[in-house]
Amino acid sequence: MKVTGFTFVRNAVKYDYPVVEAIRSILPLCDEVVVSIGNCDDGTLELIQSISSPKIRICHSVWDDALKEGGRVLAVETDKAYDHIPEDTTWAFYIQGDEVVHENDYPAIRAAMEQYKDDQRVEGLLFNYRHFYGSYDYLGDSRTWYNKEIRILRYNKRIRSYRDAQGFRLDGRKLHVKPVNAWIHHYGWVKNPQEQARKLNNSISLYHGNDTTKMEQNIVKAEFDYSGIDSLKRFAGTHPAVMQDRIDRKNWQFEYDISRKKFKNFKRRVLYWIEQKTGRRLFDYRNYRVI
Repeated sequence: MKVTGFTFVRNAVKYDYPVVEAIRSILPLCDEVVVSIGNCDDGTLELIQSISSPKIRICHSVWDDALKEGGRVLAVETDKAYDHIPEDTTWAFYIQGDEVVHENDYPAIRAAMEQYKDDQRVEGLLFNYRHFYGSYDYLGDSRTWYNKEIRILRYNKRIRSYRDAQGFRLDGRKLHVKPVNAWIHHYGWVKNPQEQARKLNNSISLYHGNDTTKMEQNIVKAEFDYSGIDSLKRFAGTHPAVMQDRIDRKNWQFEYDISRKKFKNFKRRVLYWIEQKTGRRLFDYRNYRVI
Protein backbone atom coordinates (compact mmCIF):
# COMPACT_ATOMS: atom_id res chain seq x y z
CA MET A 1 0.00 0.00 0.00
CA LYS A 2 1.43 3.35 -1.07
CA VAL A 3 0.01 6.62 0.25
CA THR A 4 0.74 9.93 -1.49
CA GLY A 5 -0.36 13.21 0.03
CA PHE A 6 -1.10 16.21 -2.13
CA THR A 7 -1.89 19.87 -1.66
CA PHE A 8 -1.53 23.24 -3.36
CA VAL A 9 -0.59 26.64 -1.98
CA ARG A 10 0.00 30.22 -3.03
CA ASN A 11 1.10 33.20 -0.90
CA ALA A 12 0.92 31.24 2.35
CA VAL A 13 3.21 33.70 4.11
CA LYS A 14 1.24 36.79 3.10
CA TYR A 15 -2.05 35.33 4.30
CA ASP A 16 -0.62 33.29 7.19
CA TYR A 17 -1.94 29.89 6.16
CA PRO A 18 -1.01 27.05 8.55
CA VAL A 19 0.18 25.05 5.55
CA VAL A 20 3.35 23.86 7.26
CA GLU A 21 1.25 22.40 10.06
CA ALA A 22 -1.14 20.89 7.49
CA ILE A 23 1.66 19.12 5.64
CA ARG A 24 3.41 17.98 8.80
CA SER A 25 0.16 16.52 10.08
CA ILE A 26 -0.13 14.04 7.19
CA LEU A 27 3.58 13.27 6.70
CA PRO A 28 3.57 10.31 9.14
CA LEU A 29 0.76 8.69 7.13
CA CYS A 30 2.30 9.25 3.69
CA ASP A 31 5.17 7.79 1.71
CA GLU A 32 5.38 11.05 -0.25
CA VAL A 33 3.63 14.44 -0.24
CA VAL A 34 3.24 16.44 -3.45
CA VAL A 35 3.12 20.20 -2.85
CA SER A 36 2.15 22.35 -5.82
CA ILE A 37 3.33 25.93 -5.26
CA GLY A 38 1.72 28.68 -7.27
CA ASN A 39 3.34 31.88 -8.49
CA CYS A 40 4.07 33.67 -5.20
CA ASP A 41 5.73 36.87 -4.11
CA ASP A 42 6.12 36.23 -0.39
CA GLY A 43 8.55 33.38 0.33
CA THR A 44 6.11 30.48 0.21
CA LEU A 45 8.66 28.26 -1.55
CA GLU A 46 11.20 28.83 1.22
CA LEU A 47 8.50 28.18 3.82
CA ILE A 48 7.70 24.75 2.35
CA GLN A 49 11.40 23.95 1.94
CA SER A 50 11.89 24.69 5.65
CA ILE A 51 9.91 21.55 6.52
CA SER A 52 13.05 19.64 5.46
CA SER A 53 11.43 16.28 4.83
CA PRO A 54 12.69 13.89 2.13
CA LYS A 55 9.06 12.88 1.62
CA ILE A 56 8.10 16.26 0.17
CA ARG A 57 8.19 16.75 -3.60
CA ILE A 58 7.67 20.34 -4.70
CA CYS A 59 6.06 21.16 -8.05
CA HIS A 60 5.47 24.59 -9.52
CA SER A 61 2.36 26.10 -11.03
CA VAL A 62 1.18 29.39 -12.51
CA TRP A 63 -2.39 30.20 -11.53
CA ASP A 64 -4.81 31.26 -14.23
CA ASP A 65 -6.29 34.45 -12.78
CA ALA A 66 -8.93 34.43 -15.52
CA LEU A 67 -10.65 31.58 -13.63
CA LYS A 68 -11.75 33.79 -10.73
CA GLU A 69 -15.41 32.84 -10.85
CA GLY A 70 -16.95 30.60 -8.23
CA GLY A 71 -13.53 29.52 -6.97
CA ARG A 72 -12.90 27.42 -10.08
CA VAL A 73 -9.17 28.15 -9.97
CA LEU A 74 -8.98 26.23 -6.67
CA ALA A 75 -10.24 23.05 -8.32
CA VAL A 76 -7.86 23.52 -11.25
CA GLU A 77 -4.90 23.85 -8.90
CA THR A 78 -6.05 20.80 -6.92
CA ASP A 79 -6.10 18.81 -10.17
CA LYS A 80 -2.61 20.02 -11.07
CA ALA A 81 -1.26 18.72 -7.76
CA TYR A 82 -3.19 15.46 -8.17
CA ASP A 83 -1.72 14.94 -11.65
CA HIS A 84 1.77 14.79 -10.12
CA ILE A 85 0.85 11.73 -8.03
CA PRO A 86 2.72 8.58 -9.15
CA GLU A 87 0.52 5.88 -10.67
CA ASP A 88 1.63 3.19 -8.22
CA THR A 89 -0.20 5.08 -5.45
CA THR A 90 -2.98 3.24 -3.62
CA TRP A 91 -4.45 6.14 -1.64
CA ALA A 92 -4.11 9.89 -2.31
CA PHE A 93 -4.39 11.98 0.87
CA TYR A 94 -5.69 15.48 0.12
CA ILE A 95 -5.14 18.31 2.61
CA GLN A 96 -5.88 21.98 2.14
CA GLY A 97 -3.62 24.71 3.48
CA ASP A 98 -5.76 25.47 6.54
CA GLU A 99 -6.65 21.88 7.49
CA VAL A 100 -4.78 19.77 10.04
CA VAL A 101 -5.06 16.11 11.10
CA HIS A 102 -4.78 15.16 14.77
CA GLU A 103 -2.15 12.57 15.62
CA ASN A 104 -4.68 10.76 17.84
CA ASP A 105 -6.53 9.80 14.66
CA TYR A 106 -3.56 8.21 12.89
CA PRO A 107 -4.43 4.64 14.00
CA ALA A 108 -8.02 4.93 12.73
CA ILE A 109 -6.90 6.42 9.42
CA ARG A 110 -4.25 3.74 8.87
CA ALA A 111 -6.73 1.02 9.80
CA ALA A 112 -9.31 2.30 7.31
CA MET A 113 -6.77 2.50 4.49
CA GLU A 114 -5.65 -1.06 5.22
CA GLN A 115 -9.20 -2.36 5.58
CA TYR A 116 -10.40 -1.03 2.23
CA LYS A 117 -7.21 -1.07 0.13
CA ASP A 118 -8.34 -4.11 -1.86
CA ASP A 119 -12.04 -3.23 -1.94
CA GLN A 120 -12.40 -1.50 -5.29
CA ARG A 121 -15.92 -0.38 -4.46
CA VAL A 122 -14.49 2.10 -1.97
CA GLU A 123 -13.31 5.15 -3.90
CA GLY A 124 -12.69 7.43 -0.95
CA LEU A 125 -12.65 7.85 2.82
CA LEU A 126 -14.94 10.34 4.51
CA PHE A 127 -13.68 12.51 7.39
CA ASN A 128 -15.55 14.43 10.08
CA TYR A 129 -14.88 18.15 10.41
CA ARG A 130 -14.25 20.62 13.20
CA HIS A 131 -14.48 24.23 12.03
CA PHE A 132 -12.78 26.63 14.43
CA TYR A 133 -14.07 30.18 14.46
CA GLY A 134 -12.75 33.39 15.98
CA SER A 135 -10.19 31.61 18.15
CA TYR A 136 -8.94 28.14 18.93
CA ASP A 137 -11.55 27.85 21.69
CA TYR A 138 -14.76 27.92 19.63
CA LEU A 139 -16.34 25.68 17.02
CA GLY A 140 -19.04 26.43 14.50
CA ASP A 141 -21.83 23.95 15.24
CA SER A 142 -24.56 24.95 12.80
CA ARG A 143 -25.46 24.00 9.24
CA THR A 144 -23.38 26.95 8.04
CA TRP A 145 -20.47 24.49 8.06
CA TYR A 146 -20.12 21.23 6.13
CA ASN A 147 -19.64 18.41 8.64
CA LYS A 148 -18.05 15.74 6.44
CA GLU A 149 -15.88 15.61 3.33
CA ILE A 150 -13.64 13.25 1.37
CA ARG A 151 -9.95 13.65 2.09
CA ILE A 152 -8.52 10.27 1.05
CA LEU A 153 -9.05 9.02 -2.50
CA ARG A 154 -8.38 5.70 -4.12
CA TYR A 155 -5.95 6.84 -6.77
CA ASN A 156 -7.57 7.01 -10.19
CA LYS A 157 -6.33 9.51 -12.74
CA ARG A 158 -9.92 10.08 -13.92
CA ILE A 159 -10.88 11.67 -10.58
CA ARG A 160 -11.23 15.45 -10.79
CA SER A 161 -11.74 18.17 -8.23
CA TYR A 162 -15.29 19.54 -8.17
CA ARG A 163 -16.42 23.17 -8.36
CA ASP A 164 -14.31 25.11 -5.81
CA ALA A 165 -12.22 22.13 -4.65
CA GLN A 166 -14.36 21.00 -1.74
CA GLY A 167 -15.19 17.61 -3.26
CA PHE A 168 -14.31 15.23 -6.08
CA ARG A 169 -15.97 13.46 -8.99
CA LEU A 170 -15.14 10.34 -11.01
CA ASP A 171 -16.29 10.70 -14.61
CA GLY A 172 -18.72 13.35 -13.36
CA ARG A 173 -20.39 11.31 -10.61
CA LYS A 174 -20.05 11.38 -6.83
CA LEU A 175 -17.51 9.04 -5.27
CA HIS A 176 -18.52 5.96 -3.29
CA VAL A 177 -17.02 6.28 0.18
CA LYS A 178 -16.70 4.77 3.63
CA PRO A 179 -16.60 6.89 6.79
CA VAL A 180 -13.43 6.92 8.86
CA ASN A 181 -13.52 7.74 12.56
CA ALA A 182 -11.18 10.73 12.25
CA TRP A 183 -11.39 14.50 12.13
CA ILE A 184 -10.08 17.32 10.00
CA HIS A 185 -9.40 20.44 12.08
CA HIS A 186 -10.21 23.44 9.88
CA TYR A 187 -8.52 26.68 10.95
CA GLY A 188 -9.55 28.94 8.07
CA TRP A 189 -11.54 31.29 10.33
CA VAL A 190 -9.01 31.63 13.15
CA LYS A 191 -6.96 34.83 12.90
CA ASN A 192 -6.89 38.25 14.43
CA PRO A 193 -9.55 40.50 12.78
CA GLN A 194 -7.06 42.43 10.63
CA GLU A 195 -5.37 39.33 9.22
CA GLN A 196 -8.72 37.62 8.71
CA ALA A 197 -9.94 40.60 6.69
CA ARG A 198 -6.91 40.41 4.38
CA LYS A 199 -7.24 36.65 3.96
CA LEU A 200 -10.99 36.83 3.35
CA ASN A 201 -10.61 39.58 0.75
CA ASN A 202 -8.11 37.42 -1.10
CA SER A 203 -10.57 34.51 -0.98
CA ILE A 204 -13.37 36.76 -2.23
CA SER A 205 -11.19 37.71 -5.18
CA LEU A 206 -10.97 34.01 -6.11
CA TYR A 207 -14.76 33.91 -6.42
CA HIS A 208 -15.60 37.39 -7.72
CA GLY A 209 -12.27 38.81 -8.87
CA ASN A 210 -13.48 39.62 -12.36
CA ASP A 211 -16.73 41.22 -11.19
CA THR A 212 -16.07 44.68 -9.81
CA THR A 213 -19.61 45.10 -8.47
CA LYS A 214 -19.57 41.85 -6.49
CA MET A 215 -16.10 42.60 -5.18
CA GLU A 216 -17.27 45.96 -3.87
CA GLN A 217 -20.35 44.35 -2.27
CA ASN A 218 -18.38 41.64 -0.46
CA ILE A 219 -15.09 43.30 0.41
CA VAL A 220 -14.20 43.46 4.12
CA LYS A 221 -12.84 46.71 5.42
CA ALA A 222 -10.02 47.04 7.98
CA GLU A 223 -11.24 44.31 10.37
CA PHE A 224 -13.42 41.25 10.05
CA ASP A 225 -16.44 41.26 12.37
CA TYR A 226 -16.70 37.83 13.99
CA SER A 227 -19.96 38.68 15.81
CA GLY A 228 -22.26 37.82 12.91
CA ILE A 229 -21.97 34.04 13.27
CA ASP A 230 -25.21 32.11 13.88
CA SER A 231 -24.02 29.60 16.49
CA LEU A 232 -20.85 28.50 18.29
CA LYS A 233 -19.88 26.09 21.03
CA ARG A 234 -16.80 25.82 23.22
CA PHE A 235 -14.11 23.37 22.12
CA ALA A 236 -13.30 20.93 24.91
CA GLY A 237 -10.78 18.72 23.13
CA THR A 238 -7.11 19.00 22.23
CA HIS A 239 -5.49 20.47 19.14
CA PRO A 240 -3.01 18.58 16.96
CA ALA A 241 0.50 18.76 18.38
CA VAL A 242 1.81 20.46 15.22
CA MET A 243 -0.50 23.40 15.97
CA GLN A 244 0.76 24.08 19.48
CA ASP A 245 3.45 26.61 18.59
CA ARG A 246 1.00 28.59 16.45
CA ILE A 247 -1.58 28.54 19.23
CA ASP A 248 1.01 29.72 21.76
CA ARG A 249 1.77 32.70 19.49
CA LYS A 250 -1.88 33.80 19.25
CA ASN A 251 -1.99 37.60 19.42
CA TRP A 252 -5.68 38.42 19.89
CA GLN A 253 -8.61 37.70 22.20
CA PHE A 254 -12.04 36.47 21.16
CA GLU A 255 -14.95 35.77 23.50
CA TYR A 256 -18.44 34.75 22.50
CA ASP A 257 -21.66 34.08 24.40
CA ILE A 258 -22.53 30.61 23.15
CA SER A 259 -26.10 30.98 24.41
CA ARG A 260 -26.73 33.54 21.67
CA LYS A 261 -28.18 32.04 18.49
CA LYS A 262 -28.72 34.05 15.30
CA PHE A 263 -30.43 31.69 12.90
CA LYS A 264 -31.82 33.16 9.69
CA ASN A 265 -35.22 31.54 10.12
CA PHE A 266 -37.32 29.14 12.20
CA LYS A 267 -36.51 26.17 9.93
CA ARG A 268 -32.78 26.48 10.61
CA ARG A 269 -33.43 26.73 14.32
CA VAL A 270 -35.51 23.53 14.28
CA LEU A 271 -32.96 21.61 12.18
CA TYR A 272 -30.19 22.77 14.52
CA TRP A 273 -32.16 21.55 17.54
CA ILE A 274 -32.77 18.14 15.92
CA GLU A 275 -29.08 17.74 15.08
CA GLN A 276 -27.99 18.66 18.60
CA LYS A 277 -30.45 16.20 20.15
CA THR A 278 -30.03 13.26 17.75
CA GLY A 279 -26.69 13.78 16.01
CA ARG A 280 -28.48 13.57 12.65
CA ARG A 281 -28.24 16.33 10.05
CA LEU A 282 -31.45 16.18 8.05
CA PHE A 283 -31.86 17.32 4.42
CA ASP A 284 -28.16 18.10 4.09
CA TYR A 285 -26.41 18.16 0.72
CA ARG A 286 -23.90 15.32 0.41
CA ASN A 287 -20.91 15.65 -1.88
CA TYR A 288 -20.44 11.84 -1.88
CA ARG A 289 -22.29 8.53 -1.64
CA VAL A 290 -21.76 6.44 1.50
CA ILE A 291 -21.75 2.68 0.79
